[in-house]
Amino acid sequence: MKIGTTVRAARKAKGMTLEQLAHEIGTDAGNLSRFERGLQGAGQDVLERMLSILNIQISSEELDESNVGAAMAVRGQVPLISWIQAGCWSEVSDIYAVGDAEQWLPCPVSHGPRTYALRVRGLSMYNPAERHSFNDGDIIFVDPDRAAIHRSLIVAKLTDTQEATFKQLLIEGDQRFLMALNPSWPNRIFPINGNAEICGVAIAKHEPLI
Repeated sequence: MKIGTTVRAARKAKGMTLEQLAHEIGTDAGNLSRFERGLQGAGQDVLERMLSILNIQISSEELDESNVGAAMAVRGQVPLISWIQAGCWSEVSDIYAVGDAEQWLPCPVSHGPRTYALRVRGLSMYNPAERHSFNDGDIIFVDPDRAAIHRSLIVAKLTDTQEATFKQLLIEGDQRFLMALNPSWPNRIFPINGNAEICGVAIAKHEPLI
């Protein structure tokens, strides 16, 4: 049984919106939407409340198998999105509402539920002499719920553009700066304060071997 499909059909039959059902079961509409599409599992308590509200009858064995299967299907998978999408992250309640992901990738480290992946553009963060270096086309994993600290590698949106930029954050007292890792990059370090919004902290790099 595809429990997500069953839940969606039962919800629509009752005339309930995603938001209404999510409120009733104690989750958010984004989580519920992903569950209905088979992209995310649900906790036992949440799933049981959902089935009760929708009057869906399944056996305890089916309940366990459906829930575990959905959870395992997306463990570690995050969406690869565009720089435009990353730049408008703060303007949407759920990254999946921005549009379909280019593809889904396994994140190699522990990450928050809203983590996404981006393909690096340009060579501003390229410095092969240092520990961290990012070439054009490399893929990074970005966690918007991770706190940005001094020397964090971050994705930020500047107020004068709708797109994001990938740089290293430098904090000196009350001042914040963005720095390109490429030592030859023009205007390598520039100050930011109210003119930039952090869209997430880079937590890993995807390096396929094939």
